[in-house]
Amino acid sequence: MRIQKKVALQRRRRQFRVRNRVRATGRPRLTVFRSNKHIYAQIIDDAAGRTLVAAGSVEKELGGEGGGNTEAARRIGAAIAARARERGITQVAFDRGCYRYHGRVAALAEAAREGGLEF
Repeated sequence: MRIQKKVALQRRRRQFRVRNRVRATGRPRLTVFRSNKHIYAQIIDDAAGRTLVAAGSVEKELGGEGGGNTEAARRIGAAIAARARERGITQVAFDRGCYRYHGRVAALAEAAREGGLEF
C-alpha cells in the first residue's frame, strides 16, 4: 500500500471513530473543516440530516481574506455561537473530525464556548 493511501485511510478511520462517538450524544454536532487557506464550521442535526447553522472564513462579513490563521478561527467560533443562539441552540457536541484539538481547531472551539455554546 502506498503511503498516501495509507495516510488517507488512517484519516478516514479517525474521522469515523470521532463522528460515531459524537453522534451517540443525540445533540446537534458542531463540525469543523480546516483547509490550508480557510476554516469552516457547521452545526448539523443528524436526525433530520440537515445543516442548521454555518460559518466560514470566506464570508466577507467575517473577514474573507487571510482566513487560515487562529485569529480567523476565533472569529468563526464567535460567529457560529452567535448564529446558534439566534436559532435557539445552546448545547452541541464538538466534532473535530480527523484534526487534533490544537491550533485553529482549539481556537474555534474556545471562541464558541465563550460565545455561549456548551460542549
